[in-house]
Amino acid sequence: MVISKVKGLSKSTRIMLAEHGIFSVEELADADVGRLTKIPGLSRQKAQRMVRAAKFMVGDMGKGREESAAATGLAGVGELSAEDVGLDDSRGFLNRELSLLEFNRRVLEQAKDGRTPLLERLNFLSIACSNMDEFFEIRVAGLLQKSELGAAHTEPDNMTPQEVLAAISERAHELVAEQYRVLNQELLPALEAEGIRFIRRSDWTDAQHKWLRRYFEEELAPILSPIGLDPTHPFPRPLNKALNFIISLAGKDAFGRNIHLAILQAPRALPRIIQLPKSVTGGRLHDFVFLSSIIHAFVDDLFHGMKVKGCYQFRVTRNSDLFLDEEEIDDLLQAVEGELASRNYGDEVRLEVADNCPDAVVEFLLSQFGLGEDRLYRVDGPVNLSRAREIYDLVDRPDLKYPPFTPGWPAQLTGHQDFFEVLRRQDILLHHPYESFIPVIDLLRQAADDPQVVAIKQTLYRTGPDSPIVDALARAARAGKEVTAVVELLARFDERANISLATRLQEAGVQVVYGIVGYKTHAKILLILRREGRTLRYYTHLGTGNYHPRTARMYTDYGLMTSDKALGEDVQRVFVQLTSLGKMGKLHKLLQSPFTLHKTLIRKIEREIEHAKEGRPARIVIKINSLVEPKLIRALYRASCAGVQVKLIVRGVCCLRPGIPGVSENIEVRSIVGRFLEHSRVYCFENGGEPEIYAASADFMARNMFRRVETCFPIENKKLAERVRNDLELYLKDDCHSWQLCADGSYQRLPDVHHCDAQAELLEALKKAV
Repeated sequence: MVISKVKGLSKSTRIMLAEHGIFSVEELADADVGRLTKIPGLSRQKAQRMVRAAKFMVGDMGKGREESAAATGLAGVGELSAEDVGLDDSRGFLNRELSLLEFNRRVLEQAKDGRTPLLERLNFLSIACSNMDEFFEIRVAGLLQKSELGAAHTEPDNMTPQEVLAAISERAHELVAEQYRVLNQELLPALEAEGIRFIRRSDWTDAQHKWLRRYFEEELAPILSPIGLDPTHPFPRPLNKALNFIISLAGKDAFGRNIHLAILQAPRALPRIIQLPKSVTGGRLHDFVFLSSIIHAFVDDLFHGMKVKGCYQFRVTRNSDLFLDEEEIDDLLQAVEGELASRNYGDEVRLEVADNCPDAVVEFLLSQFGLGEDRLYRVDGPVNLSRAREIYDLVDRPDLKYPPFTPGWPAQLTGHQDFFEVLRRQDILLHHPYESFIPVIDLLRQAADDPQVVAIKQTLYRTGPDSPIVDALARAARAGKEVTAVVELLARFDERANISLATRLQEAGVQVVYGIVGYKTHAKILLILRREGRTLRYYTHLGTGNYHPRTARMYTDYGLMTSDKALGEDVQRVFVQLTSLGKMGKLHKLLQSPFTLHKTLIRKIEREIEHAKEGRPARIVIKINSLVEPKLIRALYRASCAGVQVKLIVRGVCCLRPGIPGVSENIEVRSIVGRFLEHSRVYCFENGGEPEIYAASADFMARNMFRRVETCFPIENKKLAERVRNDLELYLKDDCHSWQLCADGSYQRLPDVHHCDAQAELLEALKKAV
């Protein structure tokens, strides 16, 4: 395909590419990035993305283009059958991006649910906004790159990037409008009724106005740096998601220049919500003012001798995905550090602007960012609702929050100081956050201090600041133990924190490796090697969630602590593979991506099909965060066709379309969105009456199956396996926080008939087990 036929590339860019001998997409895909950066106005980041998109397109051009309008929905789905919708038909797949927007709609519904405590509702609203930010930064940004080069359909749903972007624009605009409606018409009035007020400028008292002016003069004005736009001060490049103001001016500045527009960026260090002191609120404890309101009120002070005609807030969202050319990487840490510097200045993806901003000013902003109307979002309130979560910590009202709880403690560990002795006798299964994460930390601390422990190996994906896990590893290294940490630098949005912890561990003497370029290390495994007499015993922790004490109080996850020799040897082989890059032998019990997990899951689904055909018990229950991978979806369709009952608990994205007669009528998909974020991954196969239970770090996505190092481990202890099965059955009974996926891709809230709240019941049950 010739460059001139590619959509999205400007004429000047195409001319420049042609001048440098690049006339086709194929030639662009093979182009050297360093050569492209010599073209005037073409940054390395832009060149890298152009080449990446071209490579993708070259791989896609050989595919035939089929009609895809039906991919956005299945009109008359009740009349379709296996003959109408084959297992490979695009109409059998929901679009991933639109499914992700549906998940965010369910999160927003929590902000509207009157059963949810009021401050938690505000928190859900901020989470919905934060989710939308990441959606545009990563998912929409990726689609735009494909669209720029005219890529055809790329997913099983057969929609082109252009079609997906159009559908996203329509649904995202609806969602954003609903976010602000919920804020203005539901949450703010409800908060005010509880004595929590956000005071508008028009309602400030004289005392409040005086206090806020002084606050502006002393705390804000010295930090703010407005930029008047003129030939020597061109339009700046605002930081990703930063709060900005565009200011319309009249008059001349100190140098006699006619400046009509200025840009002001609010530094990120400034709080977005300011609490007023009781001295100016009449003793009220919870009166607040938005930072944007203060800047609006006193912005004139920044432009002495000129008249401010208008001041309007705006925010631009940028492409935040990191691009690393695997063939050019010599040092992954340095490469990641280099990319992080450009994250705040990626290509523009979305513009949010105050709804009272004049059309002429909006058009000016759109032209500066090179965006069309479809990526403009006018908002009735602060442009960044994710910062509303600051209120949660500022307001001490336990009656407006979820009741506090103390996580349970496993009965097996009660009264025992020696974790190793306990694990030699039995496995321990932890279910967070209902059960404490502290036993994992204590196991590691004991290992760090135990003279018989000779080595500790652990994967770290996300750990959080001031992590006790990192402290324990560092202490173990200083005590002379062999400590290895596999740190995943490319944990999205935690890259900088992981670079810092890697440096800290290395300074303590820990051997730090960064996994394998091109394959994220997403497995959650800990191995402790302890010398006991003449035997070297393996103590292992395998989990579905990260080694992050804070998220362990908010995310549901399983963790298995065991001294099982076969599992320990398997984990040891995985670590050798990650550090030495050599091939490893066959694993005994562990399933691993990218090698054995996917094909084993397919085999186990096919085994259920055989059981169903032979009249034996056949049932599949899977609890995951996302279901996208096409071959696994088709395998589940085949299982449904064979009469296997398939129950799926998928929190977020689900591309499988249930309810198609003859194809997926035996598949039920539900999503649970409640107090805790459902994060555990569990696979349960009935296996003809001899059930097999697995827990894993992997979702059913192509990246988890083929582009990440993941681990999946069996729950073999019958008592523990039965406990996990009972947990799954409880989730399948939930009718307080459950949503059922319909064939058209929408979700319907299940009627609250039995008042079964799975999370609440698990919390109460495991508290009783203390």
